[in-house]
Amino acid sequence: PNPQNDYDHSSLSLMSILSLFFAMALGIFGAVIFAPNWIPNFAQTMVGTDPKAYWYLSRGSAFAALGLLWLSMMLGLLITNKVSRYWPGAAAAFAIHEYVSLLGLAFATFHALILMGDHYINYQLAQVLMPFGSVNYHPFWVGVGQIGFYVWAVVTFTFYIRQMIGPKTWRAIHYLSFLMFLMAILHGVMSGTDASTSWAQTIYWSLGGSFLFLAMLRMVLHVSAKFAKKPAPRPVPRVQPAPMKEDSNPTGNV
Repeated sequence: PNPQNDYDHSSLSLMSILSLFFAMALGIFGAVIFAPNWIPNFAQTMVGTDPKAYWYLSRGSAFAALGLLWLSMMLGLLITNKVSRYWPGAAAAFAIHEYVSLLGLAFATFHALILMGDHYINYQLAQVLMPFGSVNYHPFWVGVGQIGFYVWAVVTFTFYIRQMIGPKTWRAIHYLSFLMFLMAILHGVMSGTDASTSWAQTIYWSLGGSFLFLAMLRMVLHVSAKFAKKPAPRPVPRVQPAPMKEDSNPTGNV
């Protein structure tokens, strides 16, 4: 989630974003071209009837994307809870928050597209892009991850249209990031081939537990702030009864 602050525009220009994705694409291309020469056994895993490298790359990029998503979420919560103003500062934290979200989205894109080279899954582009289109492998939980990816893309895109949609709408859309993080965790736990290993479970519990702690802290601080701003009710003044007039002729005699 993003903070409630005074930043009205992205800290990264469009050219910076394009440069980021171009650098990642260039790095991937370079790895595919030069890595087989540097690591001879790596080339054997990318060819043949049952290449393994694509599956390994997808698994590695999945955990990288999840870690970056977690870092982005934590930065957003720290900014909202006013903790980041002590270090590294609200402006720096917001810029890192935005950059990490974009970087994680790039890793998530790579995680999905690289599976098209795996012969066991045998994904086509339409299956990668269409939620619940994975007919060969955990279609429901893979679909949950695909929807989470699209939610992530929408939330990230609102960095650049905040002035157009207004801060209230922008903030409401960013609340979807809570659901997005939950979907990412469920996608990994229910469809990841490493989910049963102790190291993967440690990662899921650590990321999920720390995020839950800061999310609950944010809720507590938000509720406390509301009660602190609410003025105490003023006591209602007691109305004194009017004194009774004395009867000048109580006996009624004339």
